[in-house]
Amino acid sequence: MSGDGESSAPPVTPLNLPRAILALLLCQLTGETTILAIRAYYPEIAFPGPVVGMALMFVLLVWLRGPDAGLDATSGAILRNLSLLFVPAAVGIVQYGPVLREFGVTLALALIASTVLTLLVTVGVFLLVARLQGEDRE
Repeated sequence: MSGDGESSAPPVTPLNLPRAILALLLCQLTGETTILAIRAYYPEIAFPGPVVGMALMFVLLVWLRGPDAGLDATSGAILRNLSLLFVPAAVGIVQYGPVLREFGVTLALALIASTVLTLLVTVGVFLLVARLQGEDRE
């Protein structure tokens, strides 16, 4: 410690939050644009653009050897407030409360029955394909 009362802490650099938000949005926009351009020639491709943007951000972070402090702070703030995105779903449940009260049991039974049916059909198709592939190998 120096005798003049000053600490030897490194200087604090200000966070560049607008640059971090711009980087996140540009990666997402690039992903969306890439998928839209690919779909112009191959319409059967149904890959989400934000996932391509996320992969682009990953490549960018590997190239830069990790996020800077601004990107780290910005992404942390977004993740901490992610639960706010579930508020519209909760509002919808409250808004349609009378409908859920009247048909809730029927909707729940339909949901359970369709889930079980989907699982049974999936297992059946898997077993059929496994049997057909087993016959092809013999």
